Amino acid sequence: MDVIYWLIPLSVLVLIVAIAILFWAVRNGQFQDLDSPAVDILFDDDEVQNDKKE
Repeated sequence: MDVIYWLIPLSVLVLIVAIAILFWAVRNGQFQDLDSPAVDILFDDDEVQNDKKE
């Protein structure tokens, strides 16, 4: 029973850290462009490498 006195504050702390990381990611623009990674898989790697060399 004593372990529950440690687990409840620990779970609240983990929740606060997770929410802080979420707000940090939103504030820094991590979720701005959600469509490009889904479309990038359709292009060949050779085309992307050739564009970077020029």
